Amino acid sequence: RELDGRTSVLTRGEGTEFDSLREYVPGDDTRSIDWRATARQSTVAVRTWRPERDRHILLVLDTGRTSAGRVGDAPRLDASMDAALLLAALASRAGDRVDLLAYDRRVRALVQGRTAGDVLPSLVNAMATLEPELLETDARGLTASALRSAPRRSLIVLFTTLDTAPIEEGLLPVLPQLTQRHTVLVASVADPHISRMAKARGNTEAVYEAAAAAQAQAERLRTADQLRRHGVTVVDATPDELAPALADAYLELKAAGRL
Repeated sequence: RELDGRTSVLTRGEGTEFDSLREYVPGDDTRSIDWRATARQSTVAVRTWRPERDRHILLVLDTGRTSAGRVGDAPRLDASMDAALLLAALASRAGDRVDLLAYDRRVRALVQGRTAGDVLPSLVNAMATLEPELLETDARGLTASALRSAPRRSLIVLFTTLDTAPIEEGLLPVLPQLTQRHTVLVASVADPHISRMAKARGNTEAVYEAAAAAQAQAERLRTADQLRRHGVTVVDATPDELAPALADAYLELKAAGRL
């Protein structure tokens, strides 16, 4: 409804297009009231906004070693692909252009220039053959490929790990090349088993497990904070929660005019 301008969307900045006026209803933000229009009629009028369309979204799947880690019965890459497909469906419905890059040490899949009606089948076909590769991802090569695929300002959604070493040694040194031109969002699959371990009590073994899980969670939060200090939006969620959390983050960025 927000994407279609059917509800009042309040934003600041350049990322909106005026859509229409409608009658004020309780709960509307008073900052949306159009006082000039209100003065010309007998009811209070509010402005509605339609987020700008035709933005470019580049989905980047890290298919390296860390994507092979299993969460439940499936590798992390599977959850990333599910979330990528939902985001692609939402973004194409919103009028944005969606491309895909899958990379570890070379390009594993590339989908570009598809129409809104063709983008989802093309992404499904491209992802169908993807498997995690037991290689350390080349962050510099990934960044260079992403920049070639997104020569103009875009939203780059990078599906990768929040493990400390790959981020600090691989991504952070090259991250400014992406953030100086693009809006960057990192989406990562969290393991719900770690959260359960952190709550374990009752015996010595459970307490040790809880301590180890708490340490892992703290390192993950620290890594996410490092990314945020570079202006990156971070979505860290379990497989069941990643797709809707990523969709919410996209809608927030779009409503805020950051695409």
